[in-house]
Amino acid sequence: MTKQIRLNAFAMNTVGHLSPGLWRHPRDQATRYTDIHYWVALAKTLERGCFDGLFIADVLGVYDVYGASADTALSQAAQVPVNDPLQLVPAMAAATQHLGFGVTASVSFEHPYPFARRMSTLDHLTQGRAGWNIVTSYLASGARNLGQAPLGHDQRYALAEEYLQVCYKLWETSWEDDAVQADRTSGMYADPAKVHGIDHQGPWFKVPGFHLCEPSPQRSPVIYQAGASSRGRAFAAANAECVFVAAPSKAVLRKQVAELRAAVQAAGRAADDVQVLEQLTVIVAATDQQALALLEEYRQYASRSGALALMSGWTGIDFAEYAPGQVLREVPSEAIQSAVEAFTRADPTRTWTTAEIADYCAIGGDGPVLVGSAQTVADQLLEWVEDTGVDGFNLACVVAPETFEAVVDLLVPELQARGAFKRAYSPGTLRNKLFGCGDRLGLPHPAAVLRQEARR
Repeated sequence: MTKQIRLNAFAMNTVGHLSPGLWRHPRDQATRYTDIHYWVALAKTLERGCFDGLFIADVLGVYDVYGASADTALSQAAQVPVNDPLQLVPAMAAATQHLGFGVTASVSFEHPYPFARRMSTLDHLTQGRAGWNIVTSYLASGARNLGQAPLGHDQRYALAEEYLQVCYKLWETSWEDDAVQADRTSGMYADPAKVHGIDHQGPWFKVPGFHLCEPSPQRSPVIYQAGASSRGRAFAAANAECVFVAAPSKAVLRKQVAELRAAVQAAGRAADDVQVLEQLTVIVAATDQQALALLEEYRQYASRSGALALMSGWTGIDFAEYAPGQVLREVPSEAIQSAVEAFTRADPTRTWTTAEIADYCAIGGDGPVLVGSAQTVADQLLEWVEDTGVDGFNLACVVAPETFEAVVDLLVPELQARGAFKRAYSPGTLRNKLFGCGDRLGLPHPAAVLRQEARR
């Protein structure tokens, strides 16, 4: 096979990410999430397995839709407590050479001027291995705690588009490539004539000045996005380089991939300018029987109430009001619209009851779970790629770091033996490793268009 699978590790700076309740498992170490050595060890493991990156999710808010309370999320450690993802990265980058780092940051709760500096700093410190997952913050609790009125779904994307314009201008147009002279003889570090204010005036932001950072290796970090709604898809088609989706079946994923690639082409880009990564959880062991036994062992610790707390937050639907056997129907929501669609109308052949959703999401959240030996799981992954056109997978963890260690030690060698996964990293920045087209965003990406216009 010529197409090689992309693999990201999917984690969060928290106790319980996508398998609520599993922190109680005797081998789970997720309660060490406040220990930097835990994260450094994980980064080394992932680099040993040639993972493309560690993708760190984040929410600024709590899951308080279920039962109109945060009590379930707190008691079950359903993504709370949760710490800042960005501060983990420099230590992990210092301990590795190639692993990429995608950090989630919301456009809703931080002004783009200081945020652009944070990301440039991170790109410098990682030597060009930084990526930004753009989110628009669907949790109303986050807005309330910042004294904001929650924005509607489409309003959030309108703000995000301008937010990106500000960041692109700061990263790509403010400093010319040769602005930094660092001339010890003349005493000039940066040539003032080659550093420019961006003079941005928009409905959401006004930023007249220049970027505080000199150009980092990638200038703009690799742009990740996780949106499969019609509005999110259009936003991703114009801006994203990697898109994360969480389809519950191959039928749903096939539709999402096709729609996204069509949108990318409609935006004037090539279909393969964007890599699509499906959220999956892999439980792999030496044999199929051992892997199935692991799954049953894990299920003994799973929290179904914690799973419904997460799903209620993702969909904006209070599942506490649904009977276990009640079938979920599409409900208007200002939360993650693609999450509602995935469990309602995306697959006309499938309906989901509250109990089925709780069981499904208790291990691996809103993504499918593959179970088996390395050979069995590799077969399944390749089937997903062939049947849907997806580029790779965002692999979640059940028991930390056991799940990732098993993938590195068992699954990765099997994929490598089949020629479906790399044996070594490509050189250069994260962008070059992923696309092989250099360190900077290229035309016709809107950031590259801005850069070209500034040069003129």
